[in-house]
Amino acid sequence: MAKTVLVTGASSGFGKAIAQRFLAAGWNVVASMRRPDPALFEAHARLRLVQLDVTDQASIDTAVVQAQQAFGGIDVLVNNAGIGAMSAIEFTPDALIHDIFSANLFGTMAMCRAVIPVMRESGGGAILNMTSSMAIAPMPFMSVYGASKWAIEGFSEALAYEVRPFGITVRLLEPGLAPDTRFGESAQDRAGGLTPAPYDKGVAAFQASMRANYPSDLTTIEETAEATLAAACDTSDRLRYPIGGDTQAILAKRRSLPEDAFFAWMRSSFAGEAAQ
Repeated sequence: MAKTVLVTGASSGFGKAIAQRFLAAGWNVVASMRRPDPALFEAHARLRLVQLDVTDQASIDTAVVQAQQAFGGIDVLVNNAGIGAMSAIEFTPDALIHDIFSANLFGTMAMCRAVIPVMRESGGGAILNMTSSMAIAPMPFMSVYGASKWAIEGFSEALAYEVRPFGITVRLLEPGLAPDTRFGESAQDRAGGLTPAPYDKGVAAFQASMRANYPSDLTTIEETAEATLAAACDTSDRLRYPIGGDTQAILAKRRSLPEDAFFAWMRSSFAGEAAQ
């Protein structure tokens, strides 16, 4: 019998690619999104599109019930839904901070709380939580987004111990910057007025340095989808899955350099300074 995966934020980018990859691998797929659009996917007997807003508990509860009704259970949950914004923290309003944490962290927690009983009663399952290379190495002007992703890392590591006795595994997916998603564009859309004049020089240097110096081997949605499927099928106790050449490059630097040298390398990468 085919296993069932529930993917949040499946309307585009990583989420859509993940849903399509699981479907191609023979899984039942519940592709959830805030505004379901049948035109996003080809119709398939093993695919259901459901409405789901991870910041709305009633929406979560309904989607979980619909997934169970469609395929009899949920074997894997992929918590992919999330948002970001580029901003200087001193100009970032409380409402935006709340929105980012609601979608990224609290939404992930709420989805876990809704699905764990289903998995526990069925004898097991896997929860895959999407973070970012920014949970390995934060970037300037992305402090709120980075904080939400670091929080998911700590939450997931603790959760892994809690649910292991029930046969439930927890994984962390850590993709890097993916130019073929709308994340960067959406983050900049939310940045209106949040990096004003005092930060003009810093933002310009950051953007120029990113274009010139950031690893060229950026993460793709295809390798993220492939890594997600691999994590879902993994029977080991592995927790973290760094995805993409850019993530691997940053991770290698963080592991190999003393802390002060790593910070110097990061500053040189983001602000055009000479690394010491």
